[in-house]
Amino acid sequence: MDELIDIVDKNGIPTGETALKSVIHAKGLLHNTAHLWLYTKNGDILLSQRSAKKLICPLLWDVSVAGHIDAGETAEEACLRETFEEIGLELDETDLEKIGAFKCFQSYDYGVHDNEFHNTFIAELKVPLSKLTPQEDEVEALKLISLKNFEDLINTLEINNNNHLIPSNKAYYEIVLKKIKESLK
Repeated sequence: MDELIDIVDKNGIPTGETALKSVIHAKGLLHNTAHLWLYTKNGDILLSQRSAKKLICPLLWDVSVAGHIDAGETAEEACLRETFEEIGLELDETDLEKIGAFKCFQSYDYGVHDNEFHNTFIAELKVPLSKLTPQEDEVEALKLISLKNFEDLINTLEINNNNHLIPSNKAYYEIVLKKIKESLK
C-alpha cells in the first residue's frame, strides 16, 4: 500500500509537506515510523517474522509491530493502528510506554533509501500468543522468546550473521532490551 506520509526534518518534526511512501523511499526523504515491542510479565518478548513478500529483510525476525506513521497521525495513533492491523491486538494509548525515537538511515541495492525515525514504544502483552492474528502481507509468523535468548541473538549477530535478526539493528535491539528489563523490575 502506498500511503501518504509526513516528511520530517532532521529532528523528526513534520515539515508540513507530505509524499507517498514510494516517493519518500525513492528520494530518501526523512519520515517517521512507529515501533512496538511487546513483552510478558514472565520475561518473554514477542518477535515478528517479516513476511516473505517484504522487499526489505524478508523472513528475518524483528520488532513485534512496526509501520509508517500516516500523514497527520501521531506516533501513538499509528502504533495502535498498526498493532491491530498486523497482529489483531487492540491496545489503548495508556498501555504504551515511549522509550525514544531512534534514527535508522539505510539504503538498499534495489533503490530504497529508508531514512526514518523509529518512534519506539514498549507494552505488556496480556493475551496468549494464540489470540494474535498475523497480517499475511506483513507478518510471516510470531513467537515469544526469553529475554536471555533475545540477548544471545543480539550478542551473536555480528559474529556469525545468524540470519535471525536484522544485523544493522544491533544497537537499537540493545536499547530495547535494556528498557524492557527496566520495565520488568
